[in-house]
Amino acid sequence: MTRLQVDGVPVELPAGASLLDAVRATGADLPTLCHDDRLRPAGSCRTCLVRADGRTVAACVTPATPGLTVETAEGDVRNLRRDAVALIASALPPHALAGSVHSELAEACRSLGIPEDSAAGEPTRGRDESHPYVHLDRDLCIACGRCVRMCSDVQGTFALTLTGRGAETVVAPGTGGPWADSDCVSCGGCVDTCPTGAITQPGPGKGLTSRQSSADRVRTTCGYCGVGCTLDVVVREDRVAAVLPARDGPVNHGHACVKGRFAYGYLRSAERLTEPLVRENGYLRPASWAEAIALVAEGFRAAVRDGGPDAVAAISSARATNEENYLVQKFLRTVIGTNNVDNCSRLCHAPSAAGLTASFGRAGGTDPFDDVETADCLLVVGANPVEAHPVVGARLLQRALAGASLVVADPRAVGLARHADVHLRPRPGTNVALFHGLAHVLLDEGMTDPGFLHDRATGMGELADVLADYPPERVAGITGVPADDVREAARLYGCAERPAVLYGLGVTEHLHGTDGVRTLANLPILRGAVGGSGRGFGISPLRGQNNVQGASDMGALPDLLPGYGRVTDPEARARAEAVWGRPVPERPGMRIPEMFAAAREGRLRALWVIGEDVCATDPDSRRVAQALDACPLVVVNELFLGETARHADVVLPVASWLEKDGTFVNFDRRFQRARRAVAPPGAARSDFEVVHAVADSLGVDLRCRTPAAALAECGRVTPLFAGLSHERIDQEGDVPWPCPAPDRPGERTLYADEFATPDGRAHLSSAPYLPPGEEPDQDYPLVLVTGRRWAHYNSGSMTRRGGNLLLDDSDCLDLHPEDAARYGLRDGTPITVESRHGQARLVARVGTELAPGQVFCAFHFPASGVNSLTSEHADAVTSCPEYKVTAVRLRPFVSDA
Repeated sequence: MTRLQVDGVPVELPAGASLLDAVRATGADLPTLCHDDRLRPAGSCRTCLVRADGRTVAACVTPATPGLTVETAEGDVRNLRRDAVALIASALPPHALAGSVHSELAEACRSLGIPEDSAAGEPTRGRDESHPYVHLDRDLCIACGRCVRMCSDVQGTFALTLTGRGAETVVAPGTGGPWADSDCVSCGGCVDTCPTGAITQPGPGKGLTSRQSSADRVRTTCGYCGVGCTLDVVVREDRVAAVLPARDGPVNHGHACVKGRFAYGYLRSAERLTEPLVRENGYLRPASWAEAIALVAEGFRAAVRDGGPDAVAAISSARATNEENYLVQKFLRTVIGTNNVDNCSRLCHAPSAAGLTASFGRAGGTDPFDDVETADCLLVVGANPVEAHPVVGARLLQRALAGASLVVADPRAVGLARHADVHLRPRPGTNVALFHGLAHVLLDEGMTDPGFLHDRATGMGELADVLADYPPERVAGITGVPADDVREAARLYGCAERPAVLYGLGVTEHLHGTDGVRTLANLPILRGAVGGSGRGFGISPLRGQNNVQGASDMGALPDLLPGYGRVTDPEARARAEAVWGRPVPERPGMRIPEMFAAAREGRLRALWVIGEDVCATDPDSRRVAQALDACPLVVVNELFLGETARHADVVLPVASWLEKDGTFVNFDRRFQRARRAVAPPGAARSDFEVVHAVADSLGVDLRCRTPAAALAECGRVTPLFAGLSHERIDQEGDVPWPCPAPDRPGERTLYADEFATPDGRAHLSSAPYLPPGEEPDQDYPLVLVTGRRWAHYNSGSMTRRGGNLLLDDSDCLDLHPEDAARYGLRDGTPITVESRHGQARLVARVGTELAPGQVFCAFHFPASGVNSLTSEHADAVTSCPEYKVTAVRLRPFVSDA
């Protein structure tokens, strides 16, 4: 610790602190127009001057040293600060210091007694208001460089620069054109850090930054991807004025992405559902809640009467809170009497749950994401976090730029791949062979941990026999990855002191997705880089939706109860029955694909779809629509009248993540609070209230009438969550699971003592490589991979209803110039994409991000029909669809008109 005095007050600080930290420790503050705690100090504006042992220094860049005497309040040093601020202000136009302005510069002037009329410059440099979320007033720019450093050092986009000379220096997009045409990804970092208001968010959020604090802010957790960013929602007159990244957010550290930061326009969309709808004479008409709930209850009664409890099923939601998912599965099991409940993790990360459980014993990542900060090798597989999880992508890039080696395994040359030491580009569907090839090199070149394998793992003998068949040369023939690249990647990972593995849907959404997860998990086991060994980060899946981890944690699965107790396990059922006071069926229920098949066959008579547009997001969407049309009762809880809702018999308007209370679980197992910021529109209700209303109409009291009570009850059902409560999370900010008792911390790093498998050991997988379900042929010569783009989220129901649509307004198909030439296509050409299952209309985008023979598109615009292309091939263990490998062909689009 470092001890010194500031204005006569003793201060004690940790090593590495600055004099600015010392001043703040006394409760005082200094103007810091070039400084942001999230950035490396620059010391260029000279507005934080102090006297340190007689020397005048900039506090932000001067280290706090033992015994130093610091003076801030003396008149001369205060005058120096005042003069520095006044000089900066004098060059700006009058509106820079107007009374309504709340910039750091304006506040510094007021605190130092600098009058508003000190800003007397002429407005001459103009504005750039081309971007929907970021407006630039060049006349207010003081060239402090904070925005440029935020863009490079935190976001890693490098979209901004300082241009001009001397007093004419001003921030500008690096491309030189309008902001809207730049490489900006709209993270809002520049808006949040700007000290003068030169860069602002238009609308009611103008001038608001995370540095300010006020009573009109509600802290919550982002409801988009699974990173779990902490956000402060500014509320005025029951409307969201702005969403700001929380500087003390445990995962995002004061950063955000375009979706969490700006994509809340959907809240007030004219298309929001505000009253229930019921089908009458083939059309949906408005109805009261009483009528709608009565129809749902009677439909469930009729389904059970005619087909038994298993004639009813529900698809719960990865967008809903933990408490809502808990209530849904409890309703199905105790009110209806069936285990027919599933959630959309079936379509994305079900192989993660199955694979990680088989390898280590629990269905989550092994280590907290913060430990990536100490990793010296990052192996990122089947993921594009720069676009799909931008805050994670930014932190990984920061780590790589700081010196960690970076290995990316992905067919596309996007995102982190552009910065990789080694970029492995396997043919889609060949992951298992690639992972075995890496493991072969680890074993062959002595880069394993024999002690760890002997003491804490099992299956080494069987795996060694399998790996003998996967030398890099054979792997190259299967995957298309050069043998030397396989060796180099394995050596980077194998020689690292603290390697990390992170992966995404490019590993799971395959016919052999569970095998992919397990064989990837072999790598940290072979290295002894898992289990709290201090020799590595282990392995972590990057979850796609905000609560896809929590939906499964809460038991919204056909074979698992809350906390992953199996419904076939009498002990797990007995625990739940003791709390719920009702029997739990012992036979596993139907998975989502089985629900649709049962509906088409007439066995499923009532389906409740909660917050999932299955007609837009599930594979072979034509067959999904057929299932909904065949089911006698389809109930949909939704924000908008999407494609699934159009097939429903009852549509219930529900609250979004900014309009309700509860908790989410992010990708590294943190329980975090979601808090209601504004009221839902019209008569919309939370899913929590809706489930209670249906249960009440059926004459059953589900108890746990509040979300807090529901989480508390869940903790009594499973030891995994016994120590969790809303009160505790409110106090601690986030609590990871397992958390077995209120007086014990949650386990951020798993398996420090032993693995959670029956024998307490990590299990190596010897699964052989098997080909994907589809491969290109003469009729369908291209392989289609689907995924996400940075401006949108899933089916786009929220992001397409706001400014994000101005950033990306249509689905396009990425293809290599060789393939474009073969089909006679140019950039921007409308095309029809055909598979054996359906067709989609897209626009060609020609580039070199993909290898010849491969094409890529997103699924954010359901009208394009992308998911009609994908097949019903699915992972044999979990039924996760093979979204990443579909054989297709192209032809120019010809309008029917």
